[in-house]
Amino acid sequence: MNVTDILTLQTILVGDSGVGKTSLLVQFDQGKFIPGSFSATVGIGFTVSHHWLYCSIWDTAGQERFRSVTHAYYRDAQALLLLYDITSKSSFDNTRAWLTEIHEYAQNDVVIMLLGNKSDMISSRMVRRDEGERLAREYGVPFMETSAKTGVNVDLVFKAVAKELKHRAAQLPNEPKFHIHEFIQTQKKESSCCSFL
Repeated sequence: MNVTDILTLQTILVGDSGVGKTSLLVQFDQGKFIPGSFSATVGIGFTVSHHWLYCSIWDTAGQERFRSVTHAYYRDAQALLLLYDITSKSSFDNTRAWLTEIHEYAQNDVVIMLLGNKSDMISSRMVRRDEGERLAREYGVPFMETSAKTGVNVDLVFKAVAKELKHRAAQLPNEPKFHIHEFIQTQKKESSCCSFL
């Protein structure tokens, strides 16, 4: 693979404390789930090299006292992953405030994705999938439910965002426009045809 084929992606993860931002990163980076709670993250930088993707990722704190620090990260982000916890209604309700901040501080063309994390905890679910889908439609952003514990859709999140940014960077006039929503649906169908989930 040529160096020019490697995409550098500057991504930040935002959302309330405890929604699983750090766990999602560890799952993506190391392919494993580390049980136990992480201390409040102010800004952990991850550099992930995944085949054709070179990822510089920032994991930010959800607490209000760190919010001004988070604002500084928005400006350079090419992609923002906004997480909520499907077992926490308050974390879902707060996504609107996060989206307002993103639109205020981030670049206009930033790729935003809404993620309902902890999808493995079905029995404790407080936020229905269709509620997440409805909110995502309202803001015109792609939506997925993920599990940092089992790894469900974790790779797909970064793959979809990376492909969107790669197509934008190429800007080939004769090439059909890449649609991140359609890509996600296609990938989900392909994976579900081979599983019982």
